[in-house]
Amino acid sequence: MRAATWLGLSCLLVASLAAGIAGGSVPLPVGLVARALLRGIGLGDGPPPEVQTIVWELRLPRVLLAAVVGASLATSGAAYQALFRNDLADPYLLGVSAGAALGAVSAIAAGAGGLWVPVAAFTCALATVAIVFRIAHRAGTVRMEDLLLAGLALSALLGAGVSLLLVLASGTLQQAMAWLVGGFGGRGWPHLAQAAPFAALGYATVQTRWRELNILLLSEDEAWSLGVDVARERRRLVAAATLLGAASASVAGLIGFVGLVVPHVVRRVLGPDHRTLIAGAALCGGALLVVADLVARTAAAPLEVPVGVVTAFLGVPFFLWLLRRRS
Repeated sequence: MRAATWLGLSCLLVASLAAGIAGGSVPLPVGLVARALLRGIGLGDGPPPEVQTIVWELRLPRVLLAAVVGASLATSGAAYQALFRNDLADPYLLGVSAGAALGAVSAIAAGAGGLWVPVAAFTCALATVAIVFRIAHRAGTVRMEDLLLAGLALSALLGAGVSLLLVLASGTLQQAMAWLVGGFGGRGWPHLAQAAPFAALGYATVQTRWRELNILLLSEDEAWSLGVDVARERRRLVAAATLLGAASASVAGLIGFVGLVVPHVVRRVLGPDHRTLIAGAALCGGALLVVADLVARTAAAPLEVPVGVVTAFLGVPFFLWLLRRRS
């Protein structure tokens, strides 16, 4: 049963990638897509040049980036939910989204273009979390409750800063708002190259600490008795989860609810063991965001709906259902 489940999840991701490349404002037959992909690695005669350009320069990097961001957000959400012992936790609890938003909007308001926007978003997101940790650090330890409160307070302050920048730099309002609602329009190979190394590092850290995540679901005394340095492991795992969220926000803007919804669904299928939960969440998160991006590109063609809007329509009802079930 477990082998069949993993095969099904892998096929789901592959099918979503194929649909993402073939679908769009100009639908492409699967045969042409296959020929273009083979031509890109030096095999076969390839399709017409315009099809080759659409596949390799426009859709393939965008679809791969969506998969990387979706996997990162889902992995980050699974880690946060274990660390906070709270099934409502998601990657933006510690101010990741607010920091990334301030960095991106500041770069846009200053007239920066290209990769400067994601670089500024990434830097500010990590700096925000470092400040949150500093505020919550007391007597050599960091309590998760203090982290949560410090993150919420700093997020409110940074959100006010973003609003002020949007008012002062009204000429860049449209570009900034497009980034704030999240999406993959105009993203290409440079953005994928920027996000992938950080996403890989964050995922590897979380996946290899699956045993510690399982133990941290217990009380602190029980975790200590099992030989886990609770404070050190929490710092390491929060840093890895934040790195995943910051890398995602830096290239795709603010895309919510993936880190909330996916771990819950995967947990019902694979169980609560993080050895399988993390990998399953990454596969499903990647597939979900690729499909969400395809819906964003085709639902109102030739207009493109922000991916953040699509995930919000999916995530908000799920979030309300969770709240009702908890009550």
